[in-house]
Amino acid sequence: MRAHALSAAQLDEPRLDTLDVGAGTGFATEGVIAHVDAARVTMLDQSPDQLRRAQAKPALAACRKVLGDAEDLPFPDDAFDRYVSCGSIEYWPDPERAIREAHRVLRPGGVAMVAGPLPPSGRTARWLADAWMLFPSRSDYVGWFEAAGFDDVRVVAMDAPWGSSAGDGGYAVAVAGRATRNGAPAPSPNETVGERADEPWTARRLLRFAAGSLAGALFVPVGIYMNLRARRAPERSA
Repeated sequence: MRAHALSAAQLDEPRLDTLDVGAGTGFATEGVIAHVDAARVTMLDQSPDQLRRAQAKPALAACRKVLGDAEDLPFPDDAFDRYVSCGSIEYWPDPERAIREAHRVLRPGGVAMVAGPLPPSGRTARWLADAWMLFPSRSDYVGWFEAAGFDDVRVVAMDAPWGSSAGDGGYAVAVAGRATRNGAPAPSPNETVGERADEPWTARRLLRFAAGSLAGALFVPVGIYMNLRARRAPERSA
């Protein structure tokens, strides 16, 4: 699945300056450096612990590690040739703003690729998923890319690891687009305000956190159950 998603990023030249946003411990980055010189790859994440774990991997030692926010990238305009983000968008409070930031830091003609989940098909699973994190639709992804100023927006569908499709035709997607001009376009008038990491822990935020954590605890066994059911299906048909 990683290789399928990264193929949409057009990592076709070792000297591409590449940014991996929400890089974590470097699972996607390891796929990036199979095509791009590690010294030209920048890993960005909000967790210093995740970046320390990435730094401990010899293959990623040459990659630059930067602590930062996807919605407020600490880089100048036109800094990169490629932007990739795998499995991070579902945690972004304001994906539209983050994708506009991707456009800002890309040079004209640069490619951005964001890989993320699609909504589950079942009503209960969808409710649990939405309470836990963001599950955008295909039209959401494409709309955010187009609003940010990307052209030639493409969607690559990815199947579920357990071999069955979900949501509106797939388990996840990799969406890619090409930057068309310097900088980012004007903010959308209906843009939401991102949730800050230093936001005070009000009763409302605590309730939202507790509800999301509970939903997440329930959602994980759903995936395990679906995986086991798919594995047992061939046995029943044999």
